[in-house]
Amino acid sequence: MLVSRNEYIMKKGIYLDNAATTRIDERVLEAMLPYFSTHYGNASSLHSYGAIVKETMDNSRQKLASFLNAQRDEIYFTSGGTEANNLAVKGVAIANSSKGNHIIVSAIEHDCILNACKWLETQGFYVSYLPVDHDGLVDLVSLKQLINPKTILVSVMYANNEIGTIEPITEIGKICHEHNVLFHTDACQSFGKIPIDIVKDNIDLLTLNAHKIYGPKGVGALYIRKGVAITPLLHGGGQEGGIRSSTENIPGIIGFVKAAELCIDEMEKESRRQKLLRDRITDFLFEKFDDVYINGHTEQRLPGHLSFSFHGMEGETIRLLLLLDDMGIAVSAGSACSSNDKSNNVSHVLQAIGRNPFEARGAIRISLGRYTSIYEIEELLNSLLITVFQLNSIFS
Repeated sequence: MLVSRNEYIMKKGIYLDNAATTRIDERVLEAMLPYFSTHYGNASSLHSYGAIVKETMDNSRQKLASFLNAQRDEIYFTSGGTEANNLAVKGVAIANSSKGNHIIVSAIEHDCILNACKWLETQGFYVSYLPVDHDGLVDLVSLKQLINPKTILVSVMYANNEIGTIEPITEIGKICHEHNVLFHTDACQSFGKIPIDIVKDNIDLLTLNAHKIYGPKGVGALYIRKGVAITPLLHGGGQEGGIRSSTENIPGIIGFVKAAELCIDEMEKESRRQKLLRDRITDFLFEKFDDVYINGHTEQRLPGHLSFSFHGMEGETIRLLLLLDDMGIAVSAGSACSSNDKSNNVSHVLQAIGRNPFEARGAIRISLGRYTSIYEIEELLNSLLITVFQLNSIFS
């Protein structure tokens, strides 16, 4: 008997798109629940209901800061990574405009950084786009050459969301500080997966969010080094030290920090496990397919991240994704956010690493997570054997 698509997906239910979002950990949900029903006060209220959640929020802020080697009052909670990135880029640009109007960002930044920079260009700022090599690593020589007396900010993501390449953050930060330029990094994809130390890495501003680390959607944070001038985007009641006005999302903050704590505690073991699973997929691809190639650095990448394409069949990527989806396996064709742009499905990241426009339409991204099992990986590999040979190469 035929079953519906939803029934089939639920039956197999193999989720391999953890770079887009993760399933909330039950331990995180459990930590959040009392702050919906019992401890529901407003942290700005002076009575006991408010005082209880204010103390809990401050303790959470301290804990999150400790994971980064930061101080408690350098952490500002936001609604997520997009808001934190906008606050970092726009806020620093506006606050420091008297010092200069030049910003440098990498060519492979998340859309929220690139679009924030496009807006700043309409406000009198000029932006340089730092090139990357074929592995997605930024060109440090070009960075030194691009910095000039008007440069006020450099923003380079810690690890890329599409290809998983981990950037030489420590070296970038060192160059910035040698030239008295502020350095921001978007660490949404890397936090909780690899160690981050804002002091060692010479970082002035750093973006985090919860839903990439088995926490709730709609909450994130921006680390701002003490002394960095920044202009708020939101004006209101003066919450978050006046940097981010709005009633704090207490359940979200509790869940965010609990998720971060679990990731930090389990990072070493989980990174090893995910790397073994990722390597199993990579070995299989090269063993079974002659025309496969990897996008991004083969070693200097996030442990559970793999982006690959089939030469000549890049135009069939969406069909492959849908075939796998019909088999109950969820993977991604690039980043989740870029799929909202219906006018252009060419990846700016793949073009930046040297892929032509046809190739830049054709990457499959597999991102593993805490709940990914070896059984699921073997199911994926068996399904790839079935589906890939249903595709049509332009060279056939």
